[in-house]
Amino acid sequence: MRVLFSCVPAIGHAYPLLPLARAFARRGDHVAFLTSAGMAGVLDGFPLLPAGPMPDALFAEAAARTGQDAAAEPTPQSVSAFFGEVRLDASADDAIEAARDWSPDLIVAELTDTVGPLVAAVLGTPLATLSFGPGIPAEFRGAIAANIAPYFTARGVEAPATLPAGRWVLDLCPDILGPVGIPDGMTRLPLRPEAHRGADGAVTPAFPPAGGGRPRVLVTFGSHFGDPEIVRDLLSTLRDGVDADFVGTALPGADPALTDSAVADPAPAGPGGEPAPAVSGGDVAGAGNGGGPAAGGVRLVPFQPMANLLAGDIAAVVTHGGAGTVLGALSLGLPLVIVPQGADQFVQAAAVSAAGCGVATAPGRPDPEQLRAAVRTVLTDPSIAAAAADVRKQIDAMPAPGEVAATLAAAL
Repeated sequence: MRVLFSCVPAIGHAYPLLPLARAFARRGDHVAFLTSAGMAGVLDGFPLLPAGPMPDALFAEAAARTGQDAAAEPTPQSVSAFFGEVRLDASADDAIEAARDWSPDLIVAELTDTVGPLVAAVLGTPLATLSFGPGIPAEFRGAIAANIAPYFTARGVEAPATLPAGRWVLDLCPDILGPVGIPDGMTRLPLRPEAHRGADGAVTPAFPPAGGGRPRVLVTFGSHFGDPEIVRDLLSTLRDGVDADFVGTALPGADPALTDSAVADPAPAGPGGEPAPAVSGGDVAGAGNGGGPAAGGVRLVPFQPMANLLAGDIAAVVTHGGAGTVLGALSLGLPLVIVPQGADQFVQAAAVSAAGCGVATAPGRPDPEQLRAAVRTVLTDPSIAAAAADVRKQIDAMPAPGEVAATLAAAL
């Protein structure tokens, strides 16, 4: 069988597809990805059918058309333009041609991908949509569907009335975090989420077990919002007033001088107001206690598979609230502090707060004491720990990727 995965060209949209892609590959099926050529390095070696530009170009064009930033201040207009017309104008024709040549038996798209559904409709290929969180609000899904409808009708195929589209919804969201809106006529197939793993699904702990008897907290703002200076500021804030060790992650491709280092006290800004120079060097403060930071010490490390980070004896996660980060942490029963920055992170924050498995702060740059209090709460409140454990139990009971791959194959 030939299975084509289609996604928005961004790490947070591609990574949730990889466990199922690997499961199909283990069955002996042929697997490929349909997305921008710039994604080749993060697709675990799967063949790539290139179509369209990377997000920087898409965001710029969406802002030019709408006057809005679809990532930082999402509105139905800006989001539908970004995921819909802008991406389809740049990708649709190349994607259809490449997919027709590859001849898939099944297309699997993630929820915000509009290229995969269009290709599936034009080729008459069965489509499954992977929904990677509590769901995008209905007004956004409806706006995207309305935006892309002309691209379907122009090619003589029926447009989806809303999203998700296709025959199946592959639902990564456990019930406790709230239902995903599923249109009539679609079949829901729960799919167990997992923290992103390295090549071939391997997990290698990012650092030794924590030392000093304190909990270790991961601070990660994902692959788009995790500017090293922002994360360093958060780490410096948390070091004062929270009895824990902290490890933060930077953006993919961040300057190595900004990572793999202990974080010192903030230095004064330069004469022009530029950020203070980063501390460099590979030594971790307090390395003599088994590799964990000393009291009050923190560390900023390069971007890497989240499963590797969570294997390093983590007690809680402070995050922007990306769906992959949230579900990855909860798959291990880890409580969360969510500091939403944009995109769908407000949805994740509300779901986590309602489920009691974490605390959400105000969006943007958090008040320092509010952030410290939130971290202290998730580390000490037994009800939050119990709720996170309940979410993990629900996730553990969801079908594994291999089971879902077999179910889809049997249905074709």
